[in-house]
Amino acid sequence: MAAITAALVKELREKSGAGMMDCKKALGETDGDIEAAADWLRTKGLAAAAKKSGRIAAEGLVGVAVNGATGAVVEINAETDFVSRNDQFQDFVSTVAKLGLASGGDIDALNAMAYPDTDRTVAEQLTHLISTIGENMNIRRVQVLTVDGGEVAAYVHGAIADGLGKIGVLVGAKGGDAASFGKQVAMHVAATNPASLSRDDLDPELLEREKQVLTEQARESGKPEEIIEKMIVGRINKYYAEVCLLEQTFVIDGESKVGKAASNAGVEIGAFVRFGLGEGIEKKEEDFAAEVAAAAGV
Repeated sequence: MAAITAALVKELREKSGAGMMDCKKALGETDGDIEAAADWLRTKGLAAAAKKSGRIAAEGLVGVAVNGATGAVVEINAETDFVSRNDQFQDFVSTVAKLGLASGGDIDALNAMAYPDTDRTVAEQLTHLISTIGENMNIRRVQVLTVDGGEVAAYVHGAIADGLGKIGVLVGAKGGDAASFGKQVAMHVAATNPASLSRDDLDPELLEREKQVLTEQARESGKPEEIIEKMIVGRINKYYAEVCLLEQTFVIDGESKVGKAASNAGVEIGAFVRFGLGEGIEKKEEDFAAEVAAAAGV
């Protein structure tokens, strides 16, 4: 058998666009023959999948899975919203969300897991799905929430199937009817997208940026520095009420602060996770008329 050198793998990778491990496997299957290996990759759909990898994938689904005190949420992207209604894609997202429970929130560990009822890993199953459906896809992120002595409640906004939608939220809660109240809080989080649970865990950079903006705004009023300091304190407190979950007005009753409502219910909210589909992904602006004209050669 011919030696499979790094240079040979590199050459095949550049020729086919497939992943390094797939190229190495293809060369092993074809006794180091570059052309035969390229054909092998095409037969397996791996080369075609790699060619799609440069396309922007900002659609797709968020999936959640819960098992008692542990919950997982994943975001898996595709190029078009149409794919989110594909049964194969939905089954993949749902399965990966369940596998995510044991991933520790590590996407590399998740990708390396065995995909049920196949001889593939999760990453390999994704490649198979790309070649089958014909769109670029990406397992973008995974997060796991565990609550010792409590429960994890989940909510999916705009659910198109069980545990699948555009926004997925996990809330960790203890005491009282943690499951029921936790789900109400999860619905609230989906609606308000808080930046943190409380003041204590608010990102210091966010707070400092807000302080700088408020300080500049206050100074433009021309008031003395001692008055400006009091103005900033008041405005920062208002900012906390806008971005800290426990200080927000509970959307369920429209009156109580979330923290107060939780206390009244005998429930302690310990943490939350919120994934919104496509957050932070720069989406390509499509000009449909121009696209049609170009296709028609106009």
